[in-house]
Amino acid sequence: MNIDRHQPEWIDAFEQVFTLCKMRVSEKIVVLCEGQSRLINVELAELALTRMGLSFDRIKVPTPAPMTGPIIRSSGASTALSGQPDAVTQLCLADVVVDLTVEGLMHAPETGQILQSGARIMNVSNEHPEALARLVPTLDLKDMAKEATGRMRAAKEMTVKSSAGTDLQVDLEGAATVGVWGWTDRPGTLAHWPAGLIVSFPRRGTVNGRLVYQAGDINLTFKRYFEGVVDLTLTDDFVTNVGGNGLDARLMRDYLAAFDDPAAYATSHVGWGFNPAARYEALMMYDKADTNGTELRALAGNFLYSTGANEFAGRFTRGHFDLPMLGCDIALDGVAVVSNGVPV
Repeated sequence: MNIDRHQPEWIDAFEQVFTLCKMRVSEKIVVLCEGQSRLINVELAELALTRMGLSFDRIKVPTPAPMTGPIIRSSGASTALSGQPDAVTQLCLADVVVDLTVEGLMHAPETGQILQSGARIMNVSNEHPEALARLVPTLDLKDMAKEATGRMRAAKEMTVKSSAGTDLQVDLEGAATVGVWGWTDRPGTLAHWPAGLIVSFPRRGTVNGRLVYQAGDINLTFKRYFEGVVDLTLTDDFVTNVGGNGLDARLMRDYLAAFDDPAAYATSHVGWGFNPAARYEALMMYDKADTNGTELRALAGNFLYSTGANEFAGRFTRGHFDLPMLGCDIALDGVAVVSNGVPV
């Protein structure tokens, strides 16, 4: 990308999202960032809040030094608050936290404490502001998310099939399901922007079958499209075999093994995207440093399978893959919700 300068439509986008969050003059608003946060997004958030007549505090913490071992990207589990108890205390006193950390607070260890205090967290994904402006959430997204959430919570089983050989069964009884529409206006809740997807965190031992990824499917941890076949076998939640002879399979095998942690092979969440504004070609149009891949998670009709941490199954790990698959049939108790990659 070129050198970024503030664009009026980018400030407008932040103001629209904050308006949906129903931020008020009487509320304590905190903008949370770290040393490596995307500076232009921090500035755009603060310009929008100022234009709205809302006062705010900025909390900036250092970006932790990288840990040895596998490189972590796009995990949703920021470590920026690790060893920062004073910052956590201040966030717990807030009504609204505008989260601009690099990885985001979705799965961070401190998030539960902040939400339990009554704060709501509005995570702005670490995307280029052009992408954020293209993907400002709409009221329709909320309707779609609520409908999908209701269907998922009422279902006992999810099945996923494809012509390539995917055949997955997920027992949904006891699963925790969340619909994400892109803003939060209720205490103790978290949302992220971009949005337009539903995710369910299955309980232990409930995911079995096979996932066959083909050229054109997406590995968001590596921020690349698959160029060959990767065949995953899942037994009682865990990836027990990564089949395939190409580079994609080798990269996945090596990366998972590098964590030396069985939980890295476990299922984190399953779901699908329904945002009609999300673009499939987005990874081709941005440098890797300019995208966090959230747009592709919300791509309409993709089946999103993810490995790694699942607090609802009592598993915590640094390892994480987000793997959108295209062209699937997804059904809940035998009733189609996605047919050949198209929401129904």
